[in-house]
Amino acid sequence: MYVPPAFREDDPAELKRIIRAARLSTLVTATPEGLVATPLPLFLEEGGDGQIVLHGHLAKANPQWKLPAIGEAMVIFSGPDAYVTPSWYEAKREHGKVVPTWNYVAVHAYGPAEFYEDDARLLDVVRRLTDLHETGRATPWAVADAPEPFVRAQLKGIVGVRLPITRLEGKRKMSQNRSAADRDGVAAGLLASDRASDREAGALVPREG
Repeated sequence: MYVPPAFREDDPAELKRIIRAARLSTLVTATPEGLVATPLPLFLEEGGDGQIVLHGHLAKANPQWKLPAIGEAMVIFSGPDAYVTPSWYEAKREHGKVVPTWNYVAVHAYGPAEFYEDDARLLDVVRRLTDLHETGRATPWAVADAPEPFVRAQLKGIVGVRLPITRLEGKRKMSQNRSAADRDGVAAGLLASDRASDREAGALVPREG
């Protein structure tokens, strides 16, 4: 990922927060048949030794897990993003030398992808992933709510994926390279948008004071 210094996000705590906030990621592997990508919900686990590991599962019918990976896998996590119109810039009124752009937050995680079919490990991952996304619901559903024979049968249709992270790349492009007046205009424009995603991005634009 191309990351100019102004947009680099290196804070480990913030990188992990972005990963946890992303509800869906994309697992990418290079294979002898070319690049293969699968959208996946994953969860992040931190070990006592400081190791960060991503866990999830994919359909057994998905050929990605059977294709030998060339080098490390990459997982893409996306945060808030929004189109930025030049009309919000004070610079447009001053000299007009402005163009549209896109603000966004992204993290790329790299590491060797391990795929497995062990039922006990699969059940643990399915339970943990389910509990993560059911938390906060008025009546959270649990894997134990389904008949055990049904759950066991469903596990036969998936494979687990474990990816110990070897490095993280983070980018937060939120108009940091613009003047204070331009940033104020971008923030105001995005915060006034009808799109919730625009307003979320607008709240991340750095402003004076």
